[in-house]
Amino acid sequence: MQKEILQKLEKRLGTIHARQRLGIETDKEQHVFGGGLNFFHPENWYSIHSLIRYTLRITGFYGRGWRNTLNIHVRNNDILLDNLPPEFDGYTILHMSDLHADMNPPAMEALINTVGELEYDICVLTGDYRAQTSGSFERVLQEMETLCENLSSPVYGILGNHDSIRMLPDMESMGIQMLLNEQVSLHRGEESISLAGVDDPHYYRVDNVEKAAENIPPDNVSLLLSHTPEIYRQAAHAGFDAMFCGHTHGGQICLPGGVPITLDAKLPRHMGKGAWRYNSMQGYTSAGAGTCIVSVRINCPPEITLHRLRCA
Repeated sequence: MQKEILQKLEKRLGTIHARQRLGIETDKEQHVFGGGLNFFHPENWYSIHSLIRYTLRITGFYGRGWRNTLNIHVRNNDILLDNLPPEFDGYTILHMSDLHADMNPPAMEALINTVGELEYDICVLTGDYRAQTSGSFERVLQEMETLCENLSSPVYGILGNHDSIRMLPDMESMGIQMLLNEQVSLHRGEESISLAGVDDPHYYRVDNVEKAAENIPPDNVSLLLSHTPEIYRQAAHAGFDAMFCGHTHGGQICLPGGVPITLDAKLPRHMGKGAWRYNSMQGYTSAGAGTCIVSVRINCPPEITLHRLRCA
């Protein structure tokens, strides 16, 4: 089985990328300390999950926090671009991130009901489909297949630090075009813009911004999908006009006013949720539609976002 999936991945991604990603997964599954951009990875410390859940229960926050996971907010974000072709004015991108689809089935049902009412031109998924960071992923594939049946095509996606490269063939068979250090052209009439995506930069560190951008025409508007905003400098200096990402969950459990206790990322705190800018590049960090570690949201509701491209 290992040989068969390796052959599929080598054919799809090339020998080096496939062996690198698959090898790191094998070497570093469930590490709590070391590896990745952060030294400490609480999502891999499964004993602490029960402790957090127990603490929330005895303090009375768990029930309300779980109910909050079902209240998915639809955000709207306009992106003004000087060089956007007029044909793309109003082009709408549905952005979903950090679904952790196998963790909280009622939240996935709420998500499916929400997206069914939306209108958009394309959908982009910025990683973390699985709840755990290793082990079986059959259940998450079932949840994702149900979601995809309720999405309008085309759908583009990337992988996050919870996702296995072994999921790639099944994800693409659902109709999700995965962009792993790759780019595609989006067309309207005779005009086009570019959409690129990188493999996980946070834990596996197999992102390659240069490769993702190398075939983009110099004058094209270019958009980048990255699981985490932590590579914002590389993306901006590579010339991308906008960057869509997630990973932080906006903190998920926040102080009043939405102030995150932790973002599990090395970046300025103002980039931890919502719209931001670095140099001439605009960015948006989704607070995520799902939950990680425990199925609660406190002072940080789950969200999906409709990005609308506008001529400046």
